[in-house]
Amino acid sequence: MEIKKREVGDIRILDCSGKITLGEGTMTVRNTVRDILNAGGKKIILNLGDVNYVDSSGIGELVSTYTTVTNGGGQLKLLHLTKKIQELLAITKLLTVFQVFEDEQAAIASFG
Repeated sequence: MEIKKREVGDIRILDCSGKITLGEGTMTVRNTVRDILNAGGKKIILNLGDVNYVDSSGIGELVSTYTTVTNGGGQLKLLHLTKKIQELLAITKLLTVFQVFEDEQAAIASFG
């Protein structure tokens, strides 16, 4: 699991690649998002276009991250879901929880 951080104005974009699975993958996501929140970042986009696998712990981590960001007064949005991740979120009814975008500019603009 690797995360590259980018900034567009006050929006943090996290380009994730690899697997979000129990252990290193979930910890990487959790720690990176916590660091952003601790530094005062409130607008976060998780770009999952290069994530090739998410297990149940990974899904749990996405939900936990969403809750942490929301409770901290921020917003978390998902970008470029792979077909498998989209199906997984649909099956678990989590597509209704997350704001999901296929276009980075649309995701950025959605923060208003």
